[in-house]
Amino acid sequence: MLVVQGMKTTAAGLLTALVVALGLAPAAASGAVVTQQTERRAAWAPADSATITPGVQMFTQGAQCTGNFVFRDGAGRTYVGYAAHCAGRGAATDTNGCNTRSVPLGTAVRFARGATVATEGETVGRGALAYSSWRTMRARGESRNAVCAANDFALVRVGASDVRKVNPSVPFWGGPTGLSGSAPTGSQVYSYGSSSLRPTEVLSPKTGSSLGRTYGGWGFDVYTATPGIPGDSGSGFLDDRGRAVGTLSTVAIAPLAGSNGLGALARELDYAQAHSGISGLRLIQGTEAFSPLP
Repeated sequence: MLVVQGMKTTAAGLLTALVVALGLAPAAASGAVVTQQTERRAAWAPADSATITPGVQMFTQGAQCTGNFVFRDGAGRTYVGYAAHCAGRGAATDTNGCNTRSVPLGTAVRFARGATVATEGETVGRGALAYSSWRTMRARGESRNAVCAANDFALVRVGASDVRKVNPSVPFWGGPTGLSGSAPTGSQVYSYGSSSLRPTEVLSPKTGSSLGRTYGGWGFDVYTATPGIPGDSGSGFLDDRGRAVGTLSTVAIAPLAGSNGLGALARELDYAQAHSGISGLRLIQGTEAFSPLP
């Protein structure tokens, strides 16, 4: 049986999570996408000086996770995505979003960088929880097991005074170049995690391979070097063409120790578009070209 843990960190559990993390063994698109040329009119912050980007650290009532991608709605409001369980009220082992309570919409979220076990890091912006798949599924009475287990996606609306600090490009890799619904078994994937448990940002960029679909296409399993650890939760994954394909949700203890479970972003975004009440919600492409290592 596959056993998983949630991937957020909390102040009370940082030391335990660090011990667990150090013991880990390495191991057809849907949804709207706006073209890069169109979104350049939004005058994003330059990628080399922006402080709110994919990979930013996000704190919700003490729990730390990682932002995945940037989104906008029809009114031009800006959002950063992360994992819904980062705003959940359950334990780290509670991974069924249909059964677990979450904090209210409007809950404050702090964007930060440089946070570690010992320090809270530099606050680079603030936002508010605007959508949670967990809250939505619970309210709708969602009963499909695969959806309840893998649809782990939330949106934080960036405060109006901090939008000028945002760039949608993924650090180190560039992109996303679009949205993908597939990461075939054996294909290369790329990610950037910002866990406060990680001793250096040098280990934040990660690459590895897809292990194929899970939960009837609502998820993927992946192996990366190094594997995602608590605090990386929510971080985005790119496919071998730089397209956004998944969001980090869980770390496996058995039988694939050190592998990670992703939510399939195309399906998560479709669900949000249908049920969030946020009109015109779409993924934003990066301003920087996707550039995987040779």
